[in-house]
Amino acid sequence: MTTAKPFDLIVVGGGIVGAAAFLKLQKRHPNARIALLEKEPILSDHQTGHNSGVIHSGLYYPPGSLKAINCVKGRHELVAFAKEYGVDHDICGKVVAAASADELPMLEKIHGLGLQNEIEGLERISGDAVRDIEPYVNAIDGLWVPCTGIIDFRGATAKMVEVARGIQPESQVFTGVEAQDFTQDESGVEVHTNQGVFAGGGLVVCAGLQADRLARKDGVTLPERVVGFRGDYYELEDHAKHKVRNLIYPVPNPQFPFLGVHFTRMTNGDIECGPNAVFTFKREGYGKTDFNLRDTYEALGYSGTWRLFLKNMSFGINEYRRAFSKRLFLKTLQRLIPDLEMDDLRPGRSGVRALLLRPDGDTKDDFRIVTHGRSVHVLNAPSPAATASLAIGDHIADHVDRQGLLG
Repeated sequence: MTTAKPFDLIVVGGGIVGAAAFLKLQKRHPNARIALLEKEPILSDHQTGHNSGVIHSGLYYPPGSLKAINCVKGRHELVAFAKEYGVDHDICGKVVAAASADELPMLEKIHGLGLQNEIEGLERISGDAVRDIEPYVNAIDGLWVPCTGIIDFRGATAKMVEVARGIQPESQVFTGVEAQDFTQDESGVEVHTNQGVFAGGGLVVCAGLQADRLARKDGVTLPERVVGFRGDYYELEDHAKHKVRNLIYPVPNPQFPFLGVHFTRMTNGDIECGPNAVFTFKREGYGKTDFNLRDTYEALGYSGTWRLFLKNMSFGINEYRRAFSKRLFLKTLQRLIPDLEMDDLRPGRSGVRALLLRPDGDTKDDFRIVTHGRSVHVLNAPSPAATASLAIGDHIADHVDRQGLLG
């Protein structure tokens, strides 16, 4: 299939960031004909549809960073959007619980970050106050973050696309269409796909786990490489759901590049426990034994992967052990909720995070959006990108407008 006539702009990637860009661009340019291409049969079927469903507050991010600014701005926009369009959500709040005295310095640090990031309602609370909110939690001190919430991110993605198409019915969404290569000149771009060639005046690529590969296909010079890390969840059985009311997070370990296992009430009432974080041998592999030769070769042939492993060797070994041991996973969960038992847990789903790793193994890169000719590429959009998606959409639209891709 080849499109009958060119679009004004093509967006590649149907996760929530691509959908938000589609919406924001359509709002700014209501007469533009925009195509959204998604390789899967449905939208939001990778990182967006496999994340924890949390509306993040902006608590953990360096003040002034794109993550901090866009998480707070995007959170307000996302909640307003959900209210206006009936997307399932709940601003239920969360506790960050310090289980031991050695966690208090880090608790104080993230409290300070939250105050600098102007997280509304943020409060340092005692262990007793933590238990008033979450009675089963083991805590000597904690934080109360009332503006954190939960949302159906798949539903939010679908609604963004629906609203965009309501502005301009000639804009279209194509599923099952995989972008494979690009050509461009001063007049426009062509996206070569498994379903033919799509032509447009400009291009936006929000490819998540494939962001680095598609950027290089488009001629972007990129020293970093995306490496995937799988996160596995357990769920609480019905008889144990009363042990978690809303959201419970640990104090993050500053030596480990992830937040640690936590407890999340989902919008459907389920309670998830996790995730861990283990290297995955397939970028889009959600099973413990999933394997892809190309993905594995590229990841293990990259210096950044090995430097990350060496920096976090003991943590990585423990994460792998927990991935295959329910008992070890339970032991980690019991640090926050000691009353949990083996029969309280059932296996849940998994997700894969896309980390844009620097050659030195650093994972702390900020959101990153770059332009290349008539293209805009979202190279790095890890958590809290779903929360920040509408704000990121504005950033993408700013790039498009500065490049004059839509007139």
